[in-house]
Amino acid sequence: MRNFDFSPLYRTAIGFDRLFDLVENSNTNNAGGFPPYNIEQSQENQYRITMAVAGFSQDEVDITQQKNSLIVAGKKGARNQDTKFLYQGIAERDFERKFQLDDHIKVTGADMENGMLHIDLVREVPEEEKPRRIEIGSRLLENAE
Repeated sequence: MRNFDFSPLYRTAIGFDRLFDLVENSNTNNAGGFPPYNIEQSQENQYRITMAVAGFSQDEVDITQQKNSLIVAGKKGARNQDTKFLYQGIAERDFERKFQLDDHIKVTGADMENGMLHIDLVREVPEEEKPRRIEIGSRLLENAE
């Protein structure tokens, strides 16, 4: 993968440092594809992350949202060391998946069913940040004086 040097852009682009950091760190979320997941969009502002976490109980999975980051981590409990596997095809290793969230994305709920973890998200844009139509010939309140 190519590495890009964004330092020249820092001199002229103000407030984009979070975007540059996201691009620079985009390759660090490579967890070897485990656990597999889907990201779905059910409506314009509603999303769902579905992760295959077979073998994990609800107590062994932790979901944390910090600002614009969603972290899903699974930690398996201690295993009986007396067990001897002739073949082990079920991955029971710890994992951590990080998702970068856009502004105003909130986690509304999480559910686990049949080995699938479902995390529901919604975008809640404040009214003052939504696009609004300006009528031609009208005056804004700030410019009225």
